[in-house]
Amino acid sequence: MSIFDSLGGGTGPQGPTGPPKCSRKGCRADASVALLWNNPKIHAPERRKTWLACADHADWLENYLSERLLFKERMPLQDAAPGSGCQGE
Repeated sequence: MSIFDSLGGGTGPQGPTGPPKCSRKGCRADASVALLWNNPKIHAPERRKTWLACADHADWLENYLSERLLFKERMPLQDAAPGSGCQGE
């Protein structure tokens, strides 16, 4: 499963509703960054969940995940596109 499968659209970064949006509550800005994470208490070590972030909220969301020891990797959104090996929901 790619990060775009759960966005309710086509197979690429732009579905019928436009580009992916930031995961920060209340933010509807276009996402530019993918934050990969997992919860080691419930996920296998290789599993990666994905939050998308705009430039304004990427640091805040990364800090939120890091403080909870969940953060794994930050990458530009285009690098997290389908076929890149990124898993997420």
